[in-house]
Amino acid sequence: MASPHLITVGDNVVDRYQALETMYPGGNCVNVAVFARRSGLTSSYLGAVGDDDAGTLIAGSLDAEGVGTSLLRTVPGGQTAWCLIGHRDGDRVFLGSDLGVSLFTPDAADLAAIARADAVHVGASSHMDDWVAELGSRTKVSYDFSTYGDRRRIAAVAPHLWLATVSGGGLTDTEVAELAGTVTAAGAEWVLVTRGAAGAVLFHGARQWSVAATPTHVVDTLGSGDTFLARVLTGLLRHEAPPEFLAAAAEAAATTCGTVSAFGHPAPDTVAAQHSPH
Repeated sequence: MASPHLITVGDNVVDRYQALETMYPGGNCVNVAVFARRSGLTSSYLGAVGDDDAGTLIAGSLDAEGVGTSLLRTVPGGQTAWCLIGHRDGDRVFLGSDLGVSLFTPDAADLAAIARADAVHVGASSHMDDWVAELGSRTKVSYDFSTYGDRRRIAAVAPHLWLATVSGGGLTDTEVAELAGTVTAAGAEWVLVTRGAAGAVLFHGARQWSVAATPTHVVDTLGSGDTFLARVLTGLLRHEAPPEFLAAAAEAAATTCGTVSAFGHPAPDTVAAQHSPH
């Protein structure tokens, strides 16, 4: 049986680690594509990068990880999106960013490819909200609200979602249930609330499953939530039992927390040198 095919859309960046003078490929949708592939799905990435070192790094790392890149655009003379990152006690601190050429409009070929996929994943940071209904008319849609789960966005996007992921770090159990209830009532079929060190809860109608975070020595939390989400997507698309794939997701996220960056592939940070005005 062929492996389910996931396409992730938009939200690529290089994560620039200031103290290390090093950049790593990242962004929610790039990370999800990579970790879904590592989990055994067939995955492809749809987005746009520049023809600078950062864009070359993202494209090359996707190729190296076995993620399909036939839908990746390279914009001549364009600047790839970046995010400057500092760290405090293992947690990331965002110091600045630039969207570069990462915003784009899907064309007919993109939409045809999405229609052939088993699911498509986008996030709030993909800036694709106006396209979610269109995507949902073609295949199952996974959407990561991250911390941007305001009621207006939920009301607009959730009716088209197969899986909605929301960051619930710091929320009480009651608040998590209320948040999931709001997203479910708005139309999402599955709702995943990630809670950082407190684990995660998956909701499907009146049913829910909880998982504790796997204990680990935290080096860098960047990409851990994306790792968890990718394994949940893999489990849902393979029709695995929620307790099984949630446990596997917690293990995978803990592994990511134990490494620098989301999924590796470091390179010298040349963003400032290539794009600073002369």
